[in-house]
Amino acid sequence: MKEYLELGQIVNVKGLKGEVKLNSFAEDSTVFETLPKVFLKSKTGMVEKQIEKVGYNKNQVILKFKGCDSIEEAEALRNLYVLVKRADLGELPEGVYYIADLIGLEVFTDMGEYLGKVNDIYSTGANDIYVVKDEMGKTKLLPGTQEVIKETKLDEGKIVVHLIEGL
Repeated sequence: MKEYLELGQIVNVKGLKGEVKLNSFAEDSTVFETLPKVFLKSKTGMVEKQIEKVGYNKNQVILKFKGCDSIEEAEALRNLYVLVKRADLGELPEGVYYIADLIGLEVFTDMGEYLGKVNDIYSTGANDIYVVKDEMGKTKLLPGTQEVIKETKLDEGKIVVHLIEGL
């Protein structure tokens, strides 16, 4: 499992005092309020930043980092990814997983048929959609419901599904 998880990407600055606008990848953007620090990832590496203030504007998170006090300093952070240590997020409830942990898992039917690997997961609001791609590049879309997703075995690197009619 990955030690760091991506929580968003800085897409712009806000105002003149060093605040940045972030597109959040988190299911609940209020998670930033509980984080004392995050890591900003660039092509050259990662740097730790302390969060000074969190705000919201429409569908974006507004962050103010300690030591980032001007528009020029904030502009330098544009396009960087915001990561957090997995340990700083706490425990997930049973049966809930980070998407980063599910990508790449092998998918088998409850009859033992290999379907491919999880290539992506989309959130539709009602439920997630698992994009499963086989070796030939053929994709199958599976709803992330209890009726279809029967077992997730992270330690074995696989997911067991039940294909209902129409899949």
